[in-house]
Amino acid sequence: MSLLLEPNELQIKEELLYRQMGLKDDEFLKIEKILGRIPNYTETGIFSVMWSEHCSYKTSKPLLKKFPTEGERVLQGPGEGAGIVDIGDGQAVVFKIESHNHPSAIEPYQGAATGVGGIIRDVFSMGARPIALLNSLRFGNLDSARTKYLFEEVVAGIAGYGNCIGIPTVGGEIQFDDCYQDNPLVNAMCVGLINHDEIQKGQAKGIGNTVMYIGAATGRDGIHGASFASAELTDESGKDRPAVQVGDPFMEKLLMEGCLELIKSDALVGIQDMGAAGLTSSASEMASKAGTGIELYLDDVPQREPNMTPYEMMLSESQERMLVVIKKGRENEVVNLFNKYNLEVKAIGKVTDDKRFRLFHKGNVVADIPVDALAEDSPVYNMPSKEPRRYRENQKVKQIVPNITNYKETLMKLLAQPTIASKEWIYDQYDYMVRTNTVVTPGSDAAVIRIRGTRKALAMTTDCNSRYLSLDPETGGKIAVAEAARNIVCSGAEPLAITDGINFGNPEKPEIFWQLEKAIDGMSEACDKLKTPVIGGNVSLYNETNGKAIFPTPIVGMVGLIHDINHITTQQFKSSGDIIYVIGDAKEEFGGSELQNVLDGKYHGNAPSIDLTVEAIRQKQLLTAIQSGVVASAHDISEGGFAIALAECFMGQKQLGAKVTVSGDVVSALFSETQSRFIISATKANKKRVEELLPEAVEIGSVTDDGMMHIQTSKEVLLSTSVKEMTSVWKGAIPCFLK
Repeated sequence: MSLLLEPNELQIKEELLYRQMGLKDDEFLKIEKILGRIPNYTETGIFSVMWSEHCSYKTSKPLLKKFPTEGERVLQGPGEGAGIVDIGDGQAVVFKIESHNHPSAIEPYQGAATGVGGIIRDVFSMGARPIALLNSLRFGNLDSARTKYLFEEVVAGIAGYGNCIGIPTVGGEIQFDDCYQDNPLVNAMCVGLINHDEIQKGQAKGIGNTVMYIGAATGRDGIHGASFASAELTDESGKDRPAVQVGDPFMEKLLMEGCLELIKSDALVGIQDMGAAGLTSSASEMASKAGTGIELYLDDVPQREPNMTPYEMMLSESQERMLVVIKKGRENEVVNLFNKYNLEVKAIGKVTDDKRFRLFHKGNVVADIPVDALAEDSPVYNMPSKEPRRYRENQKVKQIVPNITNYKETLMKLLAQPTIASKEWIYDQYDYMVRTNTVVTPGSDAAVIRIRGTRKALAMTTDCNSRYLSLDPETGGKIAVAEAARNIVCSGAEPLAITDGINFGNPEKPEIFWQLEKAIDGMSEACDKLKTPVIGGNVSLYNETNGKAIFPTPIVGMVGLIHDINHITTQQFKSSGDIIYVIGDAKEEFGGSELQNVLDGKYHGNAPSIDLTVEAIRQKQLLTAIQSGVVASAHDISEGGFAIALAECFMGQKQLGAKVTVSGDVVSALFSETQSRFIISATKANKKRVEELLPEAVEIGSVTDDGMMHIQTSKEVLLSTSVKEMTSVWKGAIPCFLK
């Protein structure tokens, strides 16, 4: 038996082989105490993946408890494959975000593709039909061949998987900064729809019920993927290429349709995706959540390669696989169902009453572990936290207004920055119209998907400005949630809840852990104030290469409910003669701004301040005005400030222009990134009503029909440029970098 080639228990302990799997010395001692003996090679591997940060959240769990997770509409919070929020009429929206960062740094196409595949399975394992995909991406600056390669391949991987499976990729966001040069971030989000009576849980209930395996055969790809994702990258990480899985979207489509059919059968007891840590995590977590045990017969596991060991089978992260628990005696129904889809389905185990995780192979017991030791009782660490000196220094920096004399030239430079420039090169590779429910396509503040058979729609977005977090993680955390909510409100939707993708460096470094702690404090406060509970998400730590950490990047994926499709609003101006308003005054705030990036190539000083009470009031007032039918367009002011936001209100228009008058300090008025601000437009007929509903709205000008953007003060013209020229610079920037 090939298992005999594996190291024995004494070798594992004496040669410290467990360290290669990511276990610490004290963790190995704890495992010995739990088992009352030295673990064998398979058991050591199982503990190493289940106790990795990626699966156990052992350093982040104490912080994640700070998040508000309950609300009137929340049907399922953190702890299952995805969160669920009620949207009325017996329907609910299911959504989650997950990262695939380390795999994408090593093998960008498959890393990104399998990230999409995994998040889709999380959603349909809840019983929901996936209706939309979004993403949030981070890369180094587009001035190196490697970054261009990573960027192009990640986008191709996302497009390849989503387009083939037939789920529209409708939105996302992307930032380019040097800190992501060697450690790109690839976060994928999936949104699904479900009826309340079809919600499923990943639980192995019912003693004696059958555990069945569905989907692709198990291969040697992805072994130790969870451990790989829980360690820093180094120059040697390329040798971990076998840890990256390979996806098959056509098989996933069959698996999805089969599982959605199975969910309608009362033979199904529980269902879970084999994601990180594969068969190990799905089986042990399902049993632990149900308070049961589980036995697996590994000779029956469909295998793609000969002579696979128990260790390899249990740690493989081969894609397109699901684990289900079926009522005893109903197995043939499931076999017949999946035979229709030409998918492999086999009984591989049963639910037991002893709370043990027991594996059999070739007649031998090859693992016998208390199931809760793998899931509920994994170690939890309260890590040391230390405020970085750089943060204290930045807090003392006096705000300085940059000296700018040529406002048009500065505007054009900002429009050409890849973080601000048109993302058309990216989303043109995505099929965002498949299934024909996409009402607002990529390019506005939020994507909008209608709900067939109703007057309702869902708005969705991903957001995070990590530059602000690099200066002040608590303030930046608040802004990430607030900006997502602003985008949802500008589309005409009521913000419902968030899913978070927490991407940070090595939490064992006190200054990194402090960033994580403060960012979660800020996000939690914003979620409380804006009534957007956290219903699930993903933590990706150890995003460092050769000791250099990324900026703190907690992605916020938010979904909102549009109560009537008549409320759908976009950022583009609609008609000549409409009045343009700005909500909120600009302050002298440039820390972490796009202007600072253009002028200095780095970020310093204070992040923009945010008052969450003001934020909540303005969002509520704007949503009321939109729902009253008096707002023609709405757009939040974010990266690049007012001048960029105004320019974005024309993009996609041919004839329209604008003439506006600004006041106060000119550079701040044009380019400051002060928070909680909006540009809206309305017809003259709605002027009185708009000003009643939005007491802070200040009339600054009107939409014209000359295709020109004029910005002036009461004394002078600051800049005058054609929309055609701006559009050319904005649309051409990313293709130009890639050439």
